Amino acid sequence: MTEDSKPRDNFAAPSMEDWHKAAAKSAPNGDVSALNWITPDGISVKPLYTAQDMQGLQYTNTLPGMEPYIRGPQATMYAVRPWTIRQYAGFSTAEESNAFYRKALAAGGQGVSVAFDLATHRGYDSDHPRVTGDVGKAGVAIDSVEDMKILFDQIPLDKVSVSMTMNGAVLPVLAGYVVAAEEQGVSQDKLSGTIQNDILKEFMVRNTYIYPPQPSMKIIGDIIEYTSKNMPKFNSISISGYHMQEAGANQALELAFTLADGKEYVKTAIAKGMDVDDFAGRLSFFWAIGMNFYLEIAKMRAARLLWCRIMKGFDAKKPKSLMLRTHCQTSGWSLTEQDPYNNVVRTTIEAMAAVFGGTQSLHTNALDEAIALPTEFSARIARNTQLIIQEETHITNVIDPWAGSYMMEKLTQDMADAAWKIIEEVEAMGGMTQAVDSGWAKLKIEAAAAEKQARIDSGKDVIVGVNKYKLAKEDPVDILEVDNVKVRDNQIKRLNDMKSKRDQKAVDAALAALTEAAKTGEGNLLDLAIKAIRLRASVGEVSDALEKEFGRHRADTQKVTGVYAAAYDSAEGWEKLKGEISEAAEDLGRRPRVMIAKLGQDGHDRGAKVVATAFADLGFDVDMGPLFQTPEECARQAIENDVHAVGVSTLAAGHKTLVPAIIEELKKQGADDIIVFVGGVVPAQDYDFLYGAGVKGVYGPGTPIPASAKDVLEQIKKATAQ
Repeated sequence: MTEDSKPRDNFAAPSMEDWHKAAAKSAPNGDVSALNWITPDGISVKPLYTAQDMQGLQYTNTLPGMEPYIRGPQATMYAVRPWTIRQYAGFSTAEESNAFYRKALAAGGQGVSVAFDLATHRGYDSDHPRVTGDVGKAGVAIDSVEDMKILFDQIPLDKVSVSMTMNGAVLPVLAGYVVAAEEQGVSQDKLSGTIQNDILKEFMVRNTYIYPPQPSMKIIGDIIEYTSKNMPKFNSISISGYHMQEAGANQALELAFTLADGKEYVKTAIAKGMDVDDFAGRLSFFWAIGMNFYLEIAKMRAARLLWCRIMKGFDAKKPKSLMLRTHCQTSGWSLTEQDPYNNVVRTTIEAMAAVFGGTQSLHTNALDEAIALPTEFSARIARNTQLIIQEETHITNVIDPWAGSYMMEKLTQDMADAAWKIIEEVEAMGGMTQAVDSGWAKLKIEAAAAEKQARIDSGKDVIVGVNKYKLAKEDPVDILEVDNVKVRDNQIKRLNDMKSKRDQKAVDAALAALTEAAKTGEGNLLDLAIKAIRLRASVGEVSDALEKEFGRHRADTQKVTGVYAAAYDSAEGWEKLKGEISEAAEDLGRRPRVMIAKLGQDGHDRGAKVVATAFADLGFDVDMGPLFQTPEECARQAIENDVHAVGVSTLAAGHKTLVPAIIEELKKQGADDIIVFVGGVVPAQDYDFLYGAGVKGVYGPGTPIPASAKDVLEQIKKATAQ
């Protein structure tokens, strides 16, 4: 067929004016602009994009593997090599986690991602009195190199890349991995993988810090320096936006704060006298991928553009220094306890967004992670989700299929502009360390979280199975439960056994050298930690040696106000509840007073902060307990502040140990008239246990805050009437 003989369709070229007329017929009140979606980031997403929207865009003719890397960091992307499939897991003992990793690798997993328990994150050994409810519950317990050797038993560390989510106790944990590899016969230069090592975001959202910001930045600089010289295949930092989005940040905030953190880490390394091109190629990033499908793809494309811009500002020259490489994980926060098989669909959609955005590795969450650690059954579905996308869909055959899309190119630019504006705001403050230190960054995220929760609770944002299309009856889901007491007993036994066999004088000298280095600033802290761990110093001992000089950071417990009330889109019910609380205040002679508490080492405080904000907006007097309280400390504060109720917010599975303990402490201290309620990640199977222990209300994931507030008010009225 010649060019001239090809069929020609004689379609009339419609104008935008024609389309507006046609669209106005079905648009609300004939207003087409009402169809625009204003994202939480303030970006207006139109229902229709045309070639006109591409005008003025600067980067629409770029290619993959070429500056500014919008279309991907590699020239051929998945057409030659798909992303790495990772399973983020860790629970109970090193033995159980090791068995899980080996099964996952045999079933198609391509790397190991380690989740540590909260005691390890916070630099406590399992025998510490502050971690009785935390050992082995939300990750694997690691007290020493002996645990680390078991964790990676029969996993060849010269062939399998290892990603470790660790920030607070980063020195002893990374040192334990290095020494475990050495004793497996693998030298440091053969190790590949990533250590998160991103402390600034811990001060904003996740709170598994140990030391204050300034000494923490010294630790990061030392790790970058040491790994650049000795571990060339290992990524010394994974700059994480994941936990920001999980804590409530919208996509623009996550993007801006993460890149601003990265900029701060680059400055820290340069300040140590390092050349930017000697280390920048080993920096990696970590994004959350939530349910805002288009925004997540645009965020990842915009991230590569902005990072290239930032690194050029540092006069980086090597292509590897300019290209942003990333790991992604589907959202844990978007998973629901209600109708949990919907979570398979949510995770699939999020995984697709990560792939279309050009991730280098991906972890897909399991359907039951809204309520517990994943079972083997649910983890297999999560892993197979990625295998199906890689092997069955042919999505991998095309590099950046969204390139040239009128909508996606415009949205990428809009996202880049929104994030850059925030980055400039951070720079005007003096950089991210100052923005974090002042509490400004944390409050921005908390305000976004409160606004999102209000939109869900009022039904403005739909969550299928939670606030719309709810099941009349929920069937129970099998969950994985960890025997915390048994795990802790085993850990303490192994720890004591190790200590009884080591050269104590040599260990003491190695720990003293760490304290001296922390004091003087001389010497590399990772190098010294490796020496101490080789001698069988424990994670807690290395952390304590540094804490002697650095101190332990305490977070500010300020909360945002007014944000939840402003976003709650159901004024009638809101005002009625406020009126009931005002009436109760008159009857009680004061406003009902509630203390929101976090017990143990669970630093995930999104839920606690949102509840505190909403309760205060409704008219409760609200006290925020500091993070990491023991039940005894919490009871004492509740009594001193003369509260009517204590609300325990839990996310890390310590509720069966810690909640009965707070009730017992209140009784012991003569305050059993203070009621206790629990909110957060609590499996339905545990409700009866908690009620039996004396809890007056349990509010699991998806409970609207006004509903829990009304119930707490009724419980307070009942208790004070007795």
